[in-house]
Amino acid sequence: MIETIFTWLSEALYENTGLALFASFGWGVLSILLSPCHLSSIPLIIGYISSRGKLSGKKIFLISLVFSVGILITIALIGLITALMGRLLGDVGQYGNYLVAGVFFVVGLYLMDIIKLPWDAMTLSGTKATGLWAALVLGLLFGIGLGPCTFAFMAPILGVVFSTAGENLPLSIGLLAAFSLGHIGVIVAAGSLTNVVQKYLDFADDSKTLLWVKRVCGVLVILGGIYLILTVN
Repeated sequence: MIETIFTWLSEALYENTGLALFASFGWGVLSILLSPCHLSSIPLIIGYISSRGKLSGKKIFLISLVFSVGILITIALIGLITALMGRLLGDVGQYGNYLVAGVFFVVGLYLMDIIKLPWDAMTLSGTKATGLWAALVLGLLFGIGLGPCTFAFMAPILGVVFSTAGENLPLSIGLLAAFSLGHIGVIVAAGSLTNVVQKYLDFADDSKTLLWVKRVCGVLVILGGIYLILTVN
């Protein structure tokens, strides 16, 4: 089943523009849903949002979006740097994985209320961007360990981009943009679901529901860190 989907998406990239863009978007969605290292971003952002207490739907959406954009920025920079260095796209080596795993452990322990982190300190004085800067930093750091995972799913798209960029630059840009939208769309949707939960459960700052959501997400984030260490080459 999965192999059939992969084959169809790969072939669709060479069809008409609309179908190619849809296929690229599909690759972006699958890069999250079928990748263990990417899936760990979901409990990470849900746990972080939950730790902020009650937030408006707009604020939750913005935090999820900023976190996702941070991931994309880092992945793009890593892809460029590794390409210029002549290395496999996204290969940051074992130390990159160790760094992200360390971030996972710290955030996981925070979500389990074992340690405290000064999220509110990551706010520009005089602004209303509380929580956004911390979400951006989390996304930037998290993106370091996602290079190999991401470029494995981007390979079919990059093949088309590299072969058509000279004669059809708008299509190449569109394919990359469609992949990015699919990639961040899953994370933003998952983070935004926290708002739905808030409406139907007692999500006061000191509620037991919030406490357990945070702790479960903390455990999942720590497991994601362990996975990153175990997959170091």
